[in-house]
Amino acid sequence: MHKKTIVIVASAAMLLLSMAGCAPSIAETGDTVHVTYVGELTDGSVFDSSHSEDPLQFTIGAGEVVAAFENGIVGMQPGESKTFSVSPEEGYGPHLEDLVFHLVPGDFPADIELYPGAVVTFSGANVTIRGLVTEVTDTEVVVDANRPLAGETLVFHMELVEVARKG
Repeated sequence: MHKKTIVIVASAAMLLLSMAGCAPSIAETGDTVHVTYVGELTDGSVFDSSHSEDPLQFTIGAGEVVAAFENGIVGMQPGESKTFSVSPEEGYGPHLEDLVFHLVPGDFPADIELYPGAVVTFSGANVTIRGLVTEVTDTEVVVDANRPLAGETLVFHMELVEVARKG
């Protein structure tokens, strides 16, 4: 076969594959996708990354991740990279002062070590609240029960690795 014939055959094969629906997949709602990403705050600090693990897999529209994260993938093709921001309203919501509790050390069992960064859980009336201890003094323990990323604008650097067609 001549070089010219091989090029023509290869071009025809690519055309047939694209006409048969085998063109690069574009991510759509209902597709299962695999992505790699780095999540940063606006100050550049990294809060999450998939690079030390396998790519993150989720189904677009299934609510497995924040909707704005899903929406950032829609329309992308495998191998494509993108950076986008997610506002607090689209992400984990605003930081609510009503969820910051100012307690006294005596409100906690004596065997619990209280320090900034400790996670505490309160239960009662069929509700369980988890909070992060943000400050401890002799007279006060401040516990923030907001979601950890509430009030933050999130910046995602991501690459779509794979699209698995729905159904």
